[in-house]
Amino acid sequence: MKFDKPASTNPIDTLKVVGRPTHRIDGALKTSGRATYAYEHHEPSLRYAYGYPVGSAISKGLITSMNVDEAKSAPGVIAVVTTLEVGDREKGEYNTAKLFGGAEVQHYHQAIALVVAETFEQARVAAALVKVEYEEQAGAYDLIEGMKTAEKPSEDDEPDSGHGDFDKGFAEAEVTIDAYYTTPDQSHAAMEPHASIGLWEGDQLKIWTSSQMIDWWRGDLATFLDMDKEKIHLMSPYIGGGFGGKLFLRADAVLAALGAKSAGCAVKVALPRPLIMNNTTHRPATIQRIRIGTTAAGKIQAIAHESWSGDLPGGKPETAVNQTRLLYAGEHRMTAMRLATLDLAEGNAMRAPGEAPGMMALEIAVDEIAEKVGIDPVEFRIINDTQVDPEHPERPFSHRDLVGCLRLGAERFGWGDRGLPGTRREGNWLIGTGVAAAFRDNLLVPSGARVRLEKDGRVTVETDMTDIGTGSYTIIAQTAAEMMGLSVDDVDVRLGDSRFPISAGSGGQFGANCSTAGVYAACVKLREAVAQTLGFNSDEVVFEDGKVRAGNRSVALSEAAAAEELVGEDTMEWGDLSKTYQQSTFGAHFVEVGVDVYTGETRVRRMLAVCAAGRILNPITARSQVIGAMTMGVGAALSEELAVDTKRGFFVNHDLAGYEVAVHADIPHQEVVFLDETDPMSSPMKAKGVGELGLCGVPAAIANAIYNATGVRVRDYPVTLDKLIGGLPEVA
Repeated sequence: MKFDKPASTNPIDTLKVVGRPTHRIDGALKTSGRATYAYEHHEPSLRYAYGYPVGSAISKGLITSMNVDEAKSAPGVIAVVTTLEVGDREKGEYNTAKLFGGAEVQHYHQAIALVVAETFEQARVAAALVKVEYEEQAGAYDLIEGMKTAEKPSEDDEPDSGHGDFDKGFAEAEVTIDAYYTTPDQSHAAMEPHASIGLWEGDQLKIWTSSQMIDWWRGDLATFLDMDKEKIHLMSPYIGGGFGGKLFLRADAVLAALGAKSAGCAVKVALPRPLIMNNTTHRPATIQRIRIGTTAAGKIQAIAHESWSGDLPGGKPETAVNQTRLLYAGEHRMTAMRLATLDLAEGNAMRAPGEAPGMMALEIAVDEIAEKVGIDPVEFRIINDTQVDPEHPERPFSHRDLVGCLRLGAERFGWGDRGLPGTRREGNWLIGTGVAAAFRDNLLVPSGARVRLEKDGRVTVETDMTDIGTGSYTIIAQTAAEMMGLSVDDVDVRLGDSRFPISAGSGGQFGANCSTAGVYAACVKLREAVAQTLGFNSDEVVFEDGKVRAGNRSVALSEAAAAEELVGEDTMEWGDLSKTYQQSTFGAHFVEVGVDVYTGETRVRRMLAVCAAGRILNPITARSQVIGAMTMGVGAALSEELAVDTKRGFFVNHDLAGYEVAVHADIPHQEVVFLDETDPMSSPMKAKGVGELGLCGVPAAIANAIYNATGVRVRDYPVTLDKLIGGLPEVA
């Protein structure tokens, strides 16, 4: 099915199941421990061994020799696989860094060997016995130094954009700001580690793994192993968090495949936490310069956003200027990105890549210019709203209600009680409130599904879509139930298996809208098959309450499959509506903080998110996504930072003890409001995503609240107490 016209009324609009608060259909399995994650898969008939990876001790150079004799003779060891033995391999389409193979070391903790033993403990002990000699080379690890030689990325990355004449507009502006902001390297820090089990059955490979994108992984693994993709069966039914860190094939899956081949049995590989942060991908640090010029009345005349980030050779920039191209009006505009070569682990997608770090800077800058003009920050954003793409004014937004989010949020949060910076105090606590807009593009990716009507009248959905804790199982079941006139209890959903039709996968907050659109397309095919089997006109038939009816005739849905099951399969593909109309999601974040006047400690006290993201398919799972994103925003604002050793080239705090994410005690009451809206330009579901929108803007809202509490403006994240304490008021 091709979606190339705005959605009209369709069966989803019945809203008997879709849009209703529905608890996760996989919830009981997960809370009872019956949902088997990658490392937990167990078949009694199989022999399992355990692989422990060895990571490089240098950040850049060559491996000159490896001695594994002592490791091979250690108790319980079955096999040792080394990068030198494997040799150079093609890495596939989606990775910048090589995962394994060859003598070259590109970054610290790059996988260079795998020790396979009867037990995990034996493998770990033996891995420490692998002796490696290196020829170390000088590397680049400091983004500030890297700025000096940073280059314009390829045009494929759209590094520069503009409209009007920024220099002229900025020079003529009555009020201006020109400031630099920084965001640090960040880790995905998912609860479930990167883990895989490999098993060879002849020339066929089975991989149980933790993957957000089944088909991407399968293709790149086939390239690495130089084998037919069809001979790889990849399974990932449950995933304990990803946040973008499991978008692309990772070393654990490669090592599990190689280890299983060498050991002759199933091999389990889980990356230890220190290897996860230095071996896998991360959100790269940025240095951002923002210039805004306005009239005396607060209308933006000129806006420029430049960003510098780093990556391995051949990598891509952190697209931190994305939102600035679209979020606010202003005739004269310029954005630019520059990429430095750094020999750190690969920088790549982390929840809301681009917009998340970009809005950490932009939404502070907007507060700064609003204060300079003398306009309330909420009103300033409203004044500068736009209903068209500012760089391409002939291109309207498909649906945009940022103003509605800001106004409703200000009312519900009590924004009118906000005082001047440093004027509100409760005991030792300075109190402040802050706001930031939320913005994230609505991306569209083809997505397929297969829907079966079983002989007993139940419906089974099969798609390689994944559930990374987002509720995919549930919203897919809701979609099929709505389309086929059933309850969610009558639908079985099977996900995360490469034998199923290729879906959008989980990423870019496109998973919910695109995967359900794919199920919608498959259900249309199944409805047609049912109507034909039962002798109905498919244009007139209604599916409702387990029955199929047209006019005065009504037949039980199950009768259509009495002779044999019926199957509908299709892929939702996208036309040019996303080119004709700019499709984005919007929101507003409001935060109240307390800052200890003696120590500078910051505590978040209240949080509110108001989101405009098309039809909300399931308010329960959507809210869960947003409050999780808000929680991640607290960490980004106040504590999360991968500290770089700029001499040795690695992340020092590479575990969950040193890398500080927000925990329960850090999170106060969180309120989420969804505007009642649909976007017919987006899909037949008229939905969009919310999982990344809920993060975008949160750190800036917190930073702005801290400024309102203390009068101290911090432009370098995270906003830790050492950056505040020198500017706090004198206390007796």
